[in-house]
Amino acid sequence: MDAFNRKDPEVRNPGTYKQSRREFIKQVSLWSAGLLLTPPVFTCPAGAFAADKGNAELWVARGGDYPAMTRRLVDEAGGMAAFVKKGDVVVIKPNIGWDRTVAQGANTHPEIVAALAVMALEAGASRVKVFDRTCNEERRCYRNSGIKPALDDLGERNIQCRYIDERKFVPVQIKKGHTLKEWPFYKDALEADTYINVPVAKHHSSAGLSLGLKNAMGVIGGWRGRLHYDLSAKIADLNLIIRPDLTLVDATRVIVRNGPSGGSLSDVKQLDTMVAGRDPVAVDAWATTLFGMAPGDLESTVRAAELGLGRMDLDQFKIREFQV
Repeated sequence: MDAFNRKDPEVRNPGTYKQSRREFIKQVSLWSAGLLLTPPVFTCPAGAFAADKGNAELWVARGGDYPAMTRRLVDEAGGMAAFVKKGDVVVIKPNIGWDRTVAQGANTHPEIVAALAVMALEAGASRVKVFDRTCNEERRCYRNSGIKPALDDLGERNIQCRYIDERKFVPVQIKKGHTLKEWPFYKDALEADTYINVPVAKHHSSAGLSLGLKNAMGVIGGWRGRLHYDLSAKIADLNLIIRPDLTLVDATRVIVRNGPSGGSLSDVKQLDTMVAGRDPVAVDAWATTLFGMAPGDLESTVRAAELGLGRMDLDQFKIREFQV
């Protein structure tokens, strides 16, 4: 099973990358079966994440019809069939971490998540999995965010919005990590055929901002509080393991202060904006500008670019903006 970027045209050495991913997934399965003595390790080939300048594009949608904006962004990126093949198991990873309503802006908008799930099934996905390791009580987060009710209302048995199963975390060696050398990751995220990252953009008291790269925190186990020292570097290290096929940042409602949980409507600004791209570093770089900051002001973006996970030089990207 070739997870994360197996179909990504930005990979310069796809054969080596696919071979490395296949071996890694095999190790994950052996560990889960109790047949591997040491934690799985993924060694990313040199240059695997280097962006191809011919494919350096970002797509920005503005408007009030969030499902239509979501579909337009995916269509601009080549359509869902460019990411999902028949029979694929698809993970859609939103923010569902907080017991907050849609209006409070702490979680991904449910209409965006539902639209992506429907498109994945239309493209031939066998299953769509939606989950997050929450900070508040999981049932309240899933319900009050509106995400689980929106997915349940679709009535599709192949769309699963389930709570995290603590037994499914697998320790992974992060061989090229600068500050983080091993951490447990969620098995369903590691084994996905297609991984779509759909965070909400918001202020974060420790990281500065919470965007696409930060969203990897929702698929890791362990005591996450331990990561908050030199957090930006650790976020970059986690993304050596979690590589989305597509990142779509929800900036329809953003928390501009007192994040990441927020709570007060006075801290929320409605922007009715989304940005998507294949390069997760570039998507974060652009989303940073919505907060009156430059890409280089967000340390997690800088660290990820230094690791070769993508590019933050937006002047090298074709940015297509449209109103929906």
